[in-house]
Amino acid sequence: MRAAANAWGWSMNEYVSRVLDAATDPAHANSELERLRERLASAGLLAPPSTPRTRPEPAATEAARSRAGRGTPLSSLVSDGRR
Repeated sequence: MRAAANAWGWSMNEYVSRVLDAATDPAHANSELERLRERLASAGLLAPPSTPRTRPEPAATEAARSRAGRGTPLSSLVSDGRR
């Protein structure tokens, strides 16, 4: 929460107040999800819309899988750093 408050330039108190106001505002909407979105938007807490995500091509996924797990294990990096 602190990071979100800082991102908006608000104090924690302001952030929590806005979240609670958004959660308790009796906005009229057709569904619970729409009500929640309206409340968050009115409090300035709704993230801006992003571009739709697409799935990577199967070949790209397979190439990433084949590269995964190569290299130095994290446990080795941690133990080396502790010496």
